[in-house]
Amino acid sequence: MTHTIETRGDLPTEMQALLRDYPRDTWPGHPNFAASIQNWLGAHAMFRDLTRALRESTEDFVDNDLEDAVFLSRLARYGNALVSNLHGHHTWEDRKFFPELRQADRRFDQGIDLLESDHEALDQELETFTRDSNRVIQLHSLDPTQVHQTATRVLDSTTRIEQLLTRHLADEEDLAVPILLHHKLRG
Repeated sequence: MTHTIETRGDLPTEMQALLRDYPRDTWPGHPNFAASIQNWLGAHAMFRDLTRALRESTEDFVDNDLEDAVFLSRLARYGNALVSNLHGHHTWEDRKFFPELRQADRRFDQGIDLLESDHEALDQELETFTRDSNRVIQLHSLDPTQVHQTATRVLDSTTRIEQLLTRHLADEEDLAVPILLHHKLRG
């Protein structure tokens, strides 16, 4: 049975084989924990922060607790940062990082396939978010009476992105970091 990012729980047990040998709480102190791994995890933290900030700002706006100008500024700044950086990050992972992980340990090809399919699902949701966010910004000038209604769609999309990213990033880290540590990669 195939599970999508929306319906699955934790990584399949067989994909957690190295995670049991290299649990999360041991990563920072591991001798093979390179700066490049820390930087990659830092990018993931940034994505979590950006989606949370977008969701919270949009919630505040929809609840009439945030001024239009502040919301539109945050939506443009944080939204652009999230979409452009996430697309770049996923492109790098799909073209460089995942092939490196596959070459290092073929046992985890199914897990990497799962992560790549997550990228496709996230790309679709990012398109929806971008379309609705651009519409909110345009409506502010064209028809301000529709801004709040359209902002609720942005909130739905942002919430969905946050949920998808939470699952995806946890799975990606739980699969990739143990492979990197075990095979002494990226050091």
